Amino acid sequence: MTVSKPTNFSAPKGIPDYFPPNSAEFVAVREGLLGAARNAGYGHIELPIFEDTGLFARGVGESTDVVSKEMYTFADRGDRSVTLRPEGTAGVMRAVIEHGLDRGALPVKLAYAGPFFRYERPQAGRYRQLQQVGIEAIGIDDPALDAEVVAVADTGFRSLGLSAFRLEITSLGDDTCRPQYREKLQSFLFGLPLDADTRKRAEINPLRVLDDKRPEVREMTADAPLMLDHLSDTAKAHFEEVLCHLDALGVPYVVNPRMVRGLDYYTKTTFEFVHDGLGAQSGIGGGGRYDGLMAQLGGQELSGIGFGLGVDRTMLALAAEGKSAASTARCDVFGVPLGAEAKARIVTIAGQLRGKGISVDMAYGNRGVKGAMKAADRSGARYALVLGDKELAAGTVVLKELATGEQREVPLTEVLAQVEAGIAK
Repeated sequence: MTVSKPTNFSAPKGIPDYFPPNSAEFVAVREGLLGAARNAGYGHIELPIFEDTGLFARGVGESTDVVSKEMYTFADRGDRSVTLRPEGTAGVMRAVIEHGLDRGALPVKLAYAGPFFRYERPQAGRYRQLQQVGIEAIGIDDPALDAEVVAVADTGFRSLGLSAFRLEITSLGDDTCRPQYREKLQSFLFGLPLDADTRKRAEINPLRVLDDKRPEVREMTADAPLMLDHLSDTAKAHFEEVLCHLDALGVPYVVNPRMVRGLDYYTKTTFEFVHDGLGAQSGIGGGGRYDGLMAQLGGQELSGIGFGLGVDRTMLALAAEGKSAASTARCDVFGVPLGAEAKARIVTIAGQLRGKGISVDMAYGNRGVKGAMKAADRSGARYALVLGDKELAAGTVVLKELATGEQREVPLTEVLAQVEAGIAK
């Protein structure tokens, strides 16, 4: 009889696992970015992991690399084409339209976090399952709202201790000037010796050609007309007002007239946060305004603005600066029981402390004092509670401060209050 060897499974290529202790950093970064959004009045929205493929083809734009090359698309059992979400805005807009959120008070302000999926070549900071925090403010076209969205991202990054990043910002115009600029840009591009694929891209969305990373294309388009030089008076006034608000909020920025975001729906204010410590994958987040997206997806003619911030990229940026957003401590208190009766008492104390919001772990498996204290040290806890037969007989427990080694016996009746007071300091 042949016994088959067990299969060693591994995660799919380009899809990271997050596990202790490093997962604490992941959670801290995600919560820090979300916290900045909550402070600005953004409510939580939870979105499906997959949607109808048409939503992204129409919403993100068929000329984008995301739609043409990177989406995970498959037929479900009903032979419907569905796609794992590559970004968040189209799904949020679909939900706003479907549930009539745009029929109430405006703007609709929503925040979300979770995984997004793009079939890309895996490398540092570029995964096939990428983690993002995003916000959308839908229904009001106001430069002050643009500035708020940008400032929320800036505040989120700074709240984590990040400092060596810069905000690049531009305007991509609107329907008062974008069509005229499109003609000018196409006229310029069609005069260049472009390959067939690039020419096709220039026909669908000529701005995409300005985002081409190939040196030969960059060289050819060095003198291309720029949107910022062809803004209408209204689009220009909108952009200038955004910059004034950012100045008032103390948010530093650099105007980058050659910026093109990777999605087709952006209009007017468009921005990206860049960190030079990350090499080629320098973008840690970005976003912009999208005037026609809601109508394009079957809703009202309402504008919106939002961003997507990379959790993984932000973690890499913090590491590049030698910083951490998370505590390495797994718990506040670690119980060390010595004997069956002591274990039963420590289990009870642990439950009571947890009920007060204090995190507690303990030594399991009837370890000796040496092994249990090693586990306590590794936990990162502030206090160890050591309880044996001697302490039980005396009605006390040893409260040890692990960082200093200082310890004292405290009455079992007072241990909850003393630990609580110590943690609160």
